[in-house]
Amino acid sequence: MGSIILLIVLGLVALIQLYPLIWLVLVSFKDNAEIFGGNVLGLPKVWRFSNYKDAFIGGKAGVYFLNSLLVTAVTIIVSDILIATSSYAIMRMRWKLSKLTLTIILLGMMVPIHSTLLPLFIILNKMGILNSYLALIIPYVAFALPMGIFILTGFVRGIPFELEEAACLDGCNIYHTFFRVILPLLKPALATVSIFTYLSSWNELMFANTFINSPKLKTLTVGIMSMAGQYTTNWGPIVAGLVIATLPTIIIYIPLSNQVQKSLMAGAVKG
Repeated sequence: MGSIILLIVLGLVALIQLYPLIWLVLVSFKDNAEIFGGNVLGLPKVWRFSNYKDAFIGGKAGVYFLNSLLVTAVTIIVSDILIATSSYAIMRMRWKLSKLTLTIILLGMMVPIHSTLLPLFIILNKMGILNSYLALIIPYVAFALPMGIFILTGFVRGIPFELEEAACLDGCNIYHTFFRVILPLLKPALATVSIFTYLSSWNELMFANTFINSPKLKTLTVGIMSMAGQYTTNWGPIVAGLVIATLPTIIIYIPLSNQVQKSLMAGAVKG
């Protein structure tokens, strides 16, 4: 009896959690008259698939989607490489100032992202890379490093030294040891870091709205915002654009959810 009650309660909690997503999808098929006419919560009277066509073609959501995909993918790849190699170098290599270097990197977690807007704008302007993909990728990677290194240093600390000693006895140099022994063990942690980096890069608005002016380079968040008119706004295509922006997050998280859970459990045990 207790298990049945627990299943019912968990089912209700799951429904409450999923309903905003279901509501978002339903609204994406409606027009303004239906949204503001009292049918905002129910099924659409007419399923307007044209809203997605308007979002992709008229609203250029397809172009914005590809821009966000490119920026986010490059950010994840570059940041994962830097985070993994830096964490290994700090925790395993013996060199002076390694602890100080880790402390300085972790201090980056205390820097509010909004406070860096003006300095970054001046630096990127002097470098001549404003209004380009690099204007977003470089700051995104920089802000992903502190949290990622914080997570991965904890995992590297928990890996036994004997594994690396055995690899050295087998003739592996430091690069072979890292890529063949250490890196496979870091996959759960890297999956977690990748998801955090993805969420922060994919959903970022302030930098993308400030550093990018060209319509051809706008990311999805800025593009959806620009779909709102000055006097009138057709909310159906805008909500369709929000659905387009949300789906990749769900698709990416589903195959990586197990890795994230393993990462969190391992981190809890090591802590």
